[in-house]
Amino acid sequence: MELTLLGTGAPDGLPRPECPCAACATARGPRSRAATAVLVDDALLLDLTPGAVFAAARAGHSLTGVRQVLLTHPHDGPAVELPAGLPPAGRVPDGRELTLISGHRVRAVPMDAPGTGYEVTAPEGVRLLYLPPGAAPSGLADPAPQPYDMVVGDVVGRPDAVARLRAVEAIGPTTEIIAVHLDHDAPPGGELDRRLAAAGARAVPDGTTLVVGEYHAALEVPRRTLVTGGARSGKSVEAERRLETFPEVVYVATGGRREGDAEWAARIGLHRERRPAAWRTEETCELVELLESDGPPLLIDCLSLWLTDAMDRVGAWDDAAWADGGESALRERTAELVAAVRGTRRSVVAVTNETGSGVVPATAAGRRFRDELGRLNAAFADECEQVLLVVAGQVLALRG
Repeated sequence: MELTLLGTGAPDGLPRPECPCAACATARGPRSRAATAVLVDDALLLDLTPGAVFAAARAGHSLTGVRQVLLTHPHDGPAVELPAGLPPAGRVPDGRELTLISGHRVRAVPMDAPGTGYEVTAPEGVRLLYLPPGAAPSGLADPAPQPYDMVVGDVVGRPDAVARLRAVEAIGPTTEIIAVHLDHDAPPGGELDRRLAAAGARAVPDGTTLVVGEYHAALEVPRRTLVTGGARSGKSVEAERRLETFPEVVYVATGGRREGDAEWAARIGLHRERRPAAWRTEETCELVELLESDGPPLLIDCLSLWLTDAMDRVGAWDDAAWADGGESALRERTAELVAAVRGTRRSVVAVTNETGSGVVPATAAGRRFRDELGRLNAAFADECEQVLLVVAGQVLALRG
């Protein structure tokens, strides 16, 4: 089954008309995207958009053989003129199945937002799931009968849709995930590719033709990632974003609770509001035990608070205690953590702070913490396939 993406953008396209934002300003030439429309084997058109005929011609295809036009979501704005020769556009009721003269079977999949998803099965048996913008499947069978060969949907806008499909094994190791409906909230260029790769997905230019079910090397999703940056740089948001397409995640909060500290409670509340409801939270500094056990991905936030706890345990803040065994005890504890990261079988995203680029601390204890955190960060990073630096919300890949 061949799939030609006549457009890969949001319903308003990219750039949006008259939008002055930075993303739209840079979405020019090959980075521009027409509204998403999908042509399947030159016989089925999913979503009718302005300029579909010309988009198909540019991609080396014709719409003259299309036998069915299906819409997935309400189309706002002026009516789209139906090109000559195309059958009227329609929608299939949720749960109903339509068989085309070409041999394709199309089943309407219910969504949790206005719109309809379509499961398309080719005569040879390969299966495609196409999702409308801003929607995720609802009422999925658990487990799914079998994984889809390809899923095309709003990965950036609704990453939880991918998580839901993974949870019921409708997305498997060989499922190709293609991001469409890309709007101006999607980062441009290489940053989009990096973010999608973390989800096991990719984006393609308008006019690309893909073969559903064709063998391709699975995208390499980094199993261990360290995210570092300064205060309020966006590093925690970046770490959370890297795991938002996974159905189960253990969020490891190393800061614990601080009774009577309203400011700290507000910080914790903001983090909890951002996290998907399905994630489980562990408030602990016993990271080695978690890393050595099997289970879903870990998001550790953060190493600097873990180090604070470790220094508390060995009395490292006191000069005398530091000289009298505290230093060696801390080195042993950090070495155990680094060894656990090296040997873990789990996916791990860890957050840490960069403290060595600012003002030199005024106290010996402060300088000791800065130095030990620098050593811990370097050792932890050595065991990670990917290391990211976040500055002013922008992500720079230092490794991977």
